[in-house]
Order: sequence, then C-alpha cells, then structure tokens
Amino acid sequence: MGAVRAPADTRAPADAVRGPIGALRALPRPALFLIGGLSAVALASLGILAALPFEAARFGGLTLPVVLGSGFADGLNPCAFALLVLFATYTLTVLNSVTAAGAATVEARRRLLGAGSIYVGAVFVTYFVIGLGLLSALAWLGQDHLVTRAAAILALVMALWMLKDVFLPSVGPSLAAPHATHGWMHRAMERGGLAGMLIAGVLVGICTVPCSGAIYLAIVAVLHASGGGATGLALLALYNVAYIVPLVALLLFVADRRVLGRLGRWNRAHGDRVKIGLAVAVVAMTLGLLLTL
Repeated sequence: MGAVRAPADTRAPADAVRGPIGALRALPRPALFLIGGLSAVALASLGILAALPFEAARFGGLTLPVVLGSGFADGLNPCAFALLVLFATYTLTVLNSVTAAGAATVEARRRLLGAGSIYVGAVFVTYFVIGLGLLSALAWLGQDHLVTRAAAILALVMALWMLKDVFLPSVGPSLAAPHATHGWMHRAMERGGLAGMLIAGVLVGICTVPCSGAIYLAIVAVLHASGGGATGLALLALYNVAYIVPLVALLLFVADRRVLGRLGRWNRAHGDRVKIGLAVAVVAMTLGLLLTL
C-alpha cells in the first residue's frame, strides 16, 4: 500500500507565491495571448532579418542591438515610466480591495495579470501603429532626402529640448505627457473590464509620444532613409517589442510593493541620466543621418 502524499498546496500560504514564478504557474488567457503575440512578432521579425540580411551602413549605422537597446531605453523613459508606476499603484489598490472582499491573494493577482495584459497589449499595439503611421507619412511625402532631413531635424530639436528639460527645467515648457493624462487613466481604469483597460493602454501609448518621440522619430527617419521595406518593418517591430519589455516586467512584479518601491527610487535617481542618454543617442543618430544624406 503506497504512502499517502500530503497535498503540498494546502500547506503553502497563498502569499508565498510571488513575482513572475507565481504568475507563470497559472497564466490567465489574456497573458497567454500577450506572450504569444509578442513572441510571434519577435520571431517573425527575426526571421525576416535572417532571410533578408541588411548592411548597417545602408540603415544609417543601425544594427539590431542598437534598435533593441533604443527601444528598451525608450521604455524606461522617465515620462513613460511615471505612467507605468501610476498603473502599478492603481492595480495594487484593486488587489487590496479584491482580497479584502474575500478572494484569495493568488486568484486576485491572477485577475490583475489578466487585466494588466490587456493594458500592456493595448500600449504595444498603439505605439506600434503610431510608428507605422510615422513611417507611412514619411513614405507618402516621398523618398526625397528633404523629407528625411526634415524628420531628422525635428528629432534633433526634440532631443535638445530633452536636454533643456534636464539642465534648465524651469525654462519654457517641457516635453511631457499632458498633465490630464493621469486623470484620464484613472477614469478609464475605474470603468474596469476589457474596455477600461484597453482605453487606458491606448491613452498611454498616445500620451508618451511627446516625451519619447525624439528617439522614435529618429529611428523612423533612419528606416525611411534606408527605403524601409520588409527589413524596416521588422526593425520597427523589434523596437516596439523591446519598448514594451519594461512594462511586461513591471506587470509581473506589480503585486510586490517592495519591488515597486525600488523601481520608484531607481527612477528618481536615474531618470535624468536616462533622458540624457536618450538625447545624446538621438543627436548622434540624427547628425549621422544628416551627414550621410
């Protein structure tokens, strides 16, 4: 007669399951769709780049690591990061209310992971569509170098504006999401459900453009100058996958106040450095593009 096995789950407190491990044990359907969708986009884009190798010189010196690094840094932009922390703070409030109503902590976090996945997916799709719109607009204006120069100069001006915001914050307006964004997001999330999270994600995707548009526009200008095509589309898609990685990571840790506290402190300590790094990268990229046209 075999030994009786004790049910492991019944003796482990629900709060013991934390972070990404707890999320991966029982992923809700929206999270599976998000992971599957992002993975499919990344694999398809890498497949295109493998089938159609490109010369970095033709793409203004762009390489795959540069594109991925730029997208990831854009996702850490202090302006965008502030909106991500706002989302995290809101979800913690919801988590507390759901568990106070009697739901198990693990189940409450699972619900949040599902709702947050809808939100993250909406941000990704919106930001990607904006990039496609910029690329299409430049293509519609023509392949003339004047169009690319105008886009590069605009990106350069935005980069210098970012530096002004760091070193002379009190001089003139700042490149930032509209102040009303926080209120819009709160109202959208308070609606709850699929519609509320979709609206909040779309709002974030749109409202982060003013403060992160410099690097995005610089990348799009280089892709336009190179002729775009399937390779340009693949690079743009990978940029957006890298851009969303910090938000996906934040979503996995959203139920851990200690992690959020550390992220908030990191953002306050290094936010200006991230801005300077992004601005310098845009200046170098746009000047290189202008000199090669």
